[in-house]
Parts: sequence; structure tokens; C-alpha cells
Amino acid sequence: QVQLVESGGGLVQAGDSLRLSCAASGRTFSSYAMGWFRQAPGKERDLVAAISRTGGYTYYADSVKGRFTISRDNANNTVYLQMNSLKPEDTANYYCAASLGSYYLSYEYDYWGQGTQVTVSS
Repeated sequence: QVQLVESGGGLVQAGDSLRLSCAASGRTFSSYAMGWFRQAPGKERDLVAAISRTGGYTYYADSVKGRFTISRDNANNTVYLQMNSLKPEDTANYYCAASLGSYYLSYEYDYWGQGTQVTVSS
């Protein structure tokens, strides 16, 4: 099992950047595909970005392509989400998640962090 702790959220203005981090416990971090999800009030939790175990493959939702970048550091058990050109519609609670299945299948994520709030003002 893996425990996940997110950090890096906050209040920013439209056009700003933020980098979210997710620190994982355990010695088998590289066994997990990793993803970032987000959930806005009254909406479903959606997969925003995902990365394969080695980092060689990534997935992005259409709404964030070209603005967000997911990366991972297996030596330090950490996954990142670099968010550039932020928009008010990016406002949500962002969750880090881990999967022993396919990185691009949102329903295969079984382990979750507590979430970090990102608020983008216009």
C-alpha cells in the first residue's frame, strides 16, 4: 500500500503558475502509475494528468493540454504537476492518486491523497 501527501496548492491569479507535489511513502513507488485528479464543487472528480511507472508515457485531459505537465522522480518517491497559464476554470481540489493498473484508466486508481486546493481568481 502507498500513502500520498499533496502540497503546493494556493490562491493565484489567472495566468499564473503553480507546481503541485505529491510525496509517496513506501519503497515500491515505481510500481505505481500516478495521476492527478481534480474536483470542483458540484462536479465529478476527473483525471487531469497521468504518468506511467517509468515516466515514459503521459496522459492529459484536453482542457489542460499544453498548459500542465506531469512528471515523476522515482528516486525521491514524488510526482509533480506543473500548471501554467492557469484559468479560473482550473479552480478545484486537486488529488494525487496511485494505480497498479493502466495509467490512463481513471477507474483503476485505488490510492488517494487528501487533496490540495487550487483557486484561480480572474
